[in-house]
Amino acid sequence: MTSCCTPDGNRSNGTAAVPPGNERRTVYTVSGMSCGGCAATLTTALGELSGVRTVDVDVETGQVTVVTDGPADDRRISDAVDHAGYELTGRA
Repeated sequence: MTSCCTPDGNRSNGTAAVPPGNERRTVYTVSGMSCGGCAATLTTALGELSGVRTVDVDVETGQVTVVTDGPADDRRISDAVDHAGYELTGRA
């Protein structure tokens, strides 16, 4: 049996390994989050996007860290956040 999560507890989307140095970490500010359920919803919504490797949501600070295979596509990420019921207000 395999797990859908990475060893650090983030959801894996099954993408192939990326050569070192090509991963990008982008931090966004998201409004409307208030609990662990919000974090789970955003983790799932963003984790399903192609090229997204990991998602870390900090409800207290309103920050969402997304690690992608290359440069982050802010528009796709914003659309996914909006579709999940929250608002991406910009990069942190």
